[in-house]
Amino acid sequence: MTNKEIKALISLLDDPEIAPDIQAKIQTLGESIVPFLEESWEETLDPAQQQRIEDLIHHLQFEGLQQRLRVWRDSGGENLLEGMWLLNSYQYPDADLQALNRAIEQLRFEAWTMMKPNLHPADQVQVLNYVLFKTHKFAANTQNFHSPANSMLHLVLESRRGNPLTLCVIYLLVAQRLHLPVYGVNLPNLFVLTFQPTLPAIEPFYINCYNRGLILSRTDIEHYIAQLNLTANDMFFEPCSHIDIVRRALRNLAVSFEKMQEPRKAGEVSQLLAILLEEDKQSIDSEPEEGEQE
Repeated sequence: MTNKEIKALISLLDDPEIAPDIQAKIQTLGESIVPFLEESWEETLDPAQQQRIEDLIHHLQFEGLQQRLRVWRDSGGENLLEGMWLLNSYQYPDADLQALNRAIEQLRFEAWTMMKPNLHPADQVQVLNYVLFKTHKFAANTQNFHSPANSMLHLVLESRRGNPLTLCVIYLLVAQRLHLPVYGVNLPNLFVLTFQPTLPAIEPFYINCYNRGLILSRTDIEHYIAQLNLTANDMFFEPCSHIDIVRRALRNLAVSFEKMQEPRKAGEVSQLLAILLEEDKQSIDSEPEEGEQE
């Protein structure tokens, strides 16, 4: 359709008799029509018409997000930054992936300048801790723990406040770019990282980003599991995939919207989560619900 035809089509939304058919037609055109809808929203003074346009824009953007998430999943979910950006774009469709990339790259550069050859893994972690938690003052958002903002990577990078998962994601992204063997670990009620040294003489250890990069041993993790009255499971100690991380981030976001009394948004985020669970549809019902952000 030409630009003139698109604008003429959108103008027909004013007619209540044919509006449903026009909306259905517009939805088939995809996200490319969003700029025209935004222009029409600015031009109209009718609140009802503005609401119809807003609903259409959201529908088109949500459909596009679901498709991009499927593509990311089917590619193996290797790019963690992209996966977190996709989650980010649910609430902020204009979020800039390249801006996120630049922010992570700046943190990587600062840590790289302090790294020395043959540093012990514990000392490498201390360098990262210094850059992230002392220089940039990343910390737990304890005042607004259930805010959806804690799951939005661009807001966490701006405010320096997040939940355990997003703080770990930033730490992990920086560590990966420094070629450090750091991975995510799906602990119950708390997301942590593990450092898996390549030298057999050095035991793997764990990093609690919610406590400013505190180093934990396997014994510490075992005690934590015991305190929760849970049976030890390999997944509590071993690295998880990037898809697992984004799944957990989506669960956290759904819980946030539930706490904020926004059931529609919580439901839509659950739809996004279902896309990442499609390879094992039974796990949608079998995995426990999370009561807190992690």
